Amino acid sequence: MESRIAQAINLETQPVAVLHTNEMPAGALRFSKGKWGCVVSMFAAAAQGRIVGFDSETHGCNMGGVGLCLRNRVVEPPGGLDYYLSHGRGDGYPADERFPEGEYYLKTPQLARSFISGLPLFQIAEPYVVLMPLIALQPELDMPVMVAMFVDADQLSALHFLANYGREGIDNVIMPWGAGCHTLSLYPYQETLREVPRAVVGGSDLSARPYFDKRTLSFSVPWRMFLEMEDNVPGSFLQRDSWQKILARRARG
Repeated sequence: MESRIAQAINLETQPVAVLHTNEMPAGALRFSKGKWGCVVSMFAAAAQGRIVGFDSETHGCNMGGVGLCLRNRVVEPPGGLDYYLSHGRGDGYPADERFPEGEYYLKTPQLARSFISGLPLFQIAEPYVVLMPLIALQPELDMPVMVAMFVDADQLSALHFLANYGREGIDNVIMPWGAGCHTLSLYPYQETLREVPRAVVGGSDLSARPYFDKRTLSFSVPWRMFLEMEDNVPGSFLQRDSWQKILARRARG
């Protein structure tokens, strides 16, 4: 499937279609069973043209299973995820030498526990999550759940405007806090369940940033919203002077 959006914003990589499916494509790139890996790296591979697959035993890190909606519970490390996300070892820390240093992403274990408790958790009925470059999608056969794109600041601005172009309100794009896979897949899946879904900006997770190009963030869109945005490209600002001036600036380098 060719994307009007990708063409209009000069997207350097492919939009990534996310499918929940009962079939694993032959030759799909996969993590080894039980091995650690970052889901974001697989999204990046799909944006470069690879077809990628996950299941309940090949989703990379523990949070990857949650982020891909293959697991509806959080697996806690020794000592608790609340300590790991906050200050780790310290006064009152449960004694366990296996517990790693904290990430210091939240100020206190209590704040971290509040975040964990508020995560939307889903376990989809299908056994597989498949990522494929949108160009490989066959709309008559494949039904994506959402589409994710890796974009720079100019492209993010254009997508932000396009998401609001045909809608009322000012919150048609959100940027919730969480892991890279949460913002690429989990939160967008939650949006698919809303009557009026919203797009999700992600990629701020410092642990996942090494798997992003230094210029990019992610923009994930529920499938029906993506089709809405695709239909709105013709006649929009993307074909007018405001965006064309930005394209010309980009071409000059």
